[in-house]
Amino acid sequence: MNRRSFIAQVAATTTAGLAHSTSISERAEALEHRMMVELDEQVVVRPRMCSVGAEPSAGPSRRANGSSITYQMGPDPNLPSMPSKPNLIDFFEQRFAPAMHLLQSAALAQEAGLDEETVLACLLHDISVFGLIRSDHGYWGAQLVEPYVSERVSWGIRYHQSLRFFPDPAVGYDYPEAYIRYFGADYEPEPHIRAAAEYARNHKWYMTARHITINDIYAFDPNAHPTLDLFKEIIGRHFKQPSEGLGYDGSPVAHMWRTIMFPTNFL
Repeated sequence: MNRRSFIAQVAATTTAGLAHSTSISERAEALEHRMMVELDEQVVVRPRMCSVGAEPSAGPSRRANGSSITYQMGPDPNLPSMPSKPNLIDFFEQRFAPAMHLLQSAALAQEAGLDEETVLACLLHDISVFGLIRSDHGYWGAQLVEPYVSERVSWGIRYHQSLRFFPDPAVGYDYPEAYIRYFGADYEPEPHIRAAAEYARNHKWYMTARHITINDIYAFDPNAHPTLDLFKEIIGRHFKQPSEGLGYDGSPVAHMWRTIMFPTNFL
């Protein structure tokens, strides 16, 4: 089904009815209800983390003939399928793609002659942004990979988040100009971010996190197109792939990988 075509068609035929709705959320609910009635398929509901503050979704509807409309559970047919025992490369290809920012960051670290674990940290530093959640992404990303990488790699991913906001001219890191556009010239990092950066600055692995910020890029280079093939051997040497597959190994973070696999599951 072409969702865009369907939505355009429904919108064209229900304009008069929707016009009487008093808010955007009511109009969205009306359109969603029409879709549920018209389509013989499961209902996909956006994850709560993507709709905090939005109106709650309507409950399951029934058709005129009494048959139920069910919510989405299991593999989403609109997403690329995942193998039964997915590895990190599968997630890059089927859930994070194109992830050019991660590939370019890792390629820069590799070109600079950094060690393989630091290259891996650069490759993984923003996977939460690509697959799970943006807020506190350094912490979420570190937690995602913690059982499978060295402590230094996960530490670097966690603390690059705070160090991004603090220049270190001695190693060639300036405050990103992009952040002025993103957050405004008057933005001041929150106290917990400042405290984390101060802690990281005095840690033995400071340069691992700092190298992530140095090789982090704040605008895509349109002329650079590194591929994941460049890093597959590094992944093989430094990422402990569980034999059961990510999400099925019973680790404390398996549920997070399953969430990335099945992001539209209702429960």
